[in-house]
Amino acid sequence: MSKLLKVGVIRGGVSTEKEVSMNTGNEIIKYLNRNKYEVFDVVINSEREVFEKLENLNLDFVYIALHGMFGEDGRIQAILESLGIAYSGPGVMSSALCMDKELTKKIVETYGVRTAKGVAIRRGEEYNFQEIKEKLGNRIIVKPNSGGSSIGVSFVETEEEFKKALELVYTMDKTALVEEVLPGIEISVPVINGKVFPTLKIEAVAGEYFDYESKYADGGAREFVFEFPEEIQKEIDKFAYDSYYALKCEGFARVDFMVVGDKPYFMEMNTLPGMTAASLLPKSTASKGYNYVETLDLLIEASISVKR
Repeated sequence: MSKLLKVGVIRGGVSTEKEVSMNTGNEIIKYLNRNKYEVFDVVINSEREVFEKLENLNLDFVYIALHGMFGEDGRIQAILESLGIAYSGPGVMSSALCMDKELTKKIVETYGVRTAKGVAIRRGEEYNFQEIKEKLGNRIIVKPNSGGSSIGVSFVETEEEFKKALELVYTMDKTALVEEVLPGIEISVPVINGKVFPTLKIEAVAGEYFDYESKYADGGAREFVFEFPEEIQKEIDKFAYDSYYALKCEGFARVDFMVVGDKPYFMEMNTLPGMTAASLLPKSTASKGYNYVETLDLLIEASISVKR
């Protein structure tokens, strides 16, 4: 019998998405193939714990089930590289870059990828609400520049609502990203080892849009593989690949878009997409014949194949 790969699943963390991370990690641990892997559950509550929890395990690979700060921002990736341990998803620079939504949009735009109009406002920076409305429309969305899982997101129309939305963002981030509201179809597209996988259409049920409740509640959203007319689908696939390439992603990632009429707009790049039973990526791979266990194998193999 061949030697089992020693795989640690790191979950928990320090971000606002800790609960999501615990659920993601739990699902991964439950379904990792025990004929291939010796699995270690590594729960962390602070950055300092990482070295002490990993130093004596002699792991071959770490599946990062963390989300948000100290998960998707390149810091845990840098620690793992310093320990010589391979890990899931993109590398240090790409992870850090994709956490910054403002910079991410600017980079993909240089590759011809369409994005929503928006402005970034840093804590303490002055702004003119009327000018923002003239540029972005009467209804705008305010969100943390580096957040995820739709935490801290507000839709606003008045200056009073806008101030409150900024105050909320500044409790968790130094920068607020303010964008036009695009009325359209929400979709998500996984890219694994540079290969674009089938598009998922998202119809929120529990919330007004694909918010925290819709993402993580059972029955919170309908998510299903969906193919647009050929020309639109071709542009979606191209934008997904170009975004993955532009942001120097490796292993795998998931790209979110809004489709307005016949035009897809890039929204954000997820370098460590959720992997619970309710998550998007496994639904896309399932349409290609991969069950959940095989999807985990696919993601681990895609990550290991990347030369760090």
